[in-house]
Amino acid sequence: MKQVLVTGSAGFLGRNVMQVLSQRKDLKPIGFDIGDHESDLSTILSQADVLVHLAGVNRPESIAEYETGNARFTADICDALRRLGRTPRIIMSSSIQAELDNPYGISKRNAEIVLQQFAEETGSEAIVFRFKNIFGKWSRPNYNSVVATFCFNATHGLPLTIYDREKELELVYVDDVVDAVIREMDSSHYAPGFRFAEEIPGFRVKLGYLADMIAGFGRIREDGILPDLTDGFTKCMYSTYLSYLDGSDMVYPLAQRTDARGSLAEFVKSPHAGQIFLSRTKPGITRGNHYHHTKVEKFMVIEGHALIRLKHLVTGEIVEHEVRGEEFSVVDIPPGYTHSIQNTGDSEMIVLFWANEIFDPSRPDTFYCEVRP
Repeated sequence: MKQVLVTGSAGFLGRNVMQVLSQRKDLKPIGFDIGDHESDLSTILSQADVLVHLAGVNRPESIAEYETGNARFTADICDALRRLGRTPRIIMSSSIQAELDNPYGISKRNAEIVLQQFAEETGSEAIVFRFKNIFGKWSRPNYNSVVATFCFNATHGLPLTIYDREKELELVYVDDVVDAVIREMDSSHYAPGFRFAEEIPGFRVKLGYLADMIAGFGRIREDGILPDLTDGFTKCMYSTYLSYLDGSDMVYPLAQRTDARGSLAEFVKSPHAGQIFLSRTKPGITRGNHYHHTKVEKFMVIEGHALIRLKHLVTGEIVEHEVRGEEFSVVDIPPGYTHSIQNTGDSEMIVLFWANEIFDPSRPDTFYCEVRP
């Protein structure tokens, strides 16, 4: 079985990589991080077929630690591999800051040079990713990720501090990074020597736009309107935002409208996909008796028994469908049919509804007309 050593396995990216690798049956992931004994590293390196080198320092207490934690640690790994006579495939994380002359960038560039020298000397395959700012679940807030800090603050009722709304960020989603790393790890093409991996497509966004988006996610609980999940960046950012909720904050109530017939609550809404709502209806009660010109709906009884009637407004033809909650049957409600749903059971009926547009009181497209006068 192939063994994969992941350094920095307890860090943000390391945790995500280890989680995906742990699902595999064809390999054994081995983690190494701060707190593990360096004496164990040689033993692990003697067994590893692939080294995913993610360990590094980016917020040290002293500037000297940049070089120690990045270039020096990489050199220690390469020296150990030389002593062992091992040439595993090596995939190393670097940073786009390696192009800059700040202490962090210089230390990452030096680590790249160390790895390049090792690959050229030994014939090992060494692949370096120069990552942009990675965001996603498990990133540490108030550390080195503005996305993590904004998401944490927004989910904990704290302000989002912005100094320059026009500042542009280059971001890449952690799942895309993990996929790219694993593709390199699994590649059947072994190419001895040093190379940079292809750039992972990401997102360019202004800081003010990012803050407004994340702050706006909290309003979904108030108005039920989902963000535009057809946009890849918004989809990834909303998933990241939700990952910062505390367990006690994962539940929230829906506003209910109650009358003699039962109750109704709107679940979620989307400008692109309409809305979903649910109702509870008492035995013998009929809802509906209206039609739409353009709006369409889907009904699904999830508990109880119902009779759904539809009457064509022009021909007068009536169609009836008896449905039961245990069947999970969906009934389409086309435009131009007045329709009703009656609870024909002896217990409460629960129905899930979908409409292709959000209800607009100024243009409801809903007109009263009884199916059976």
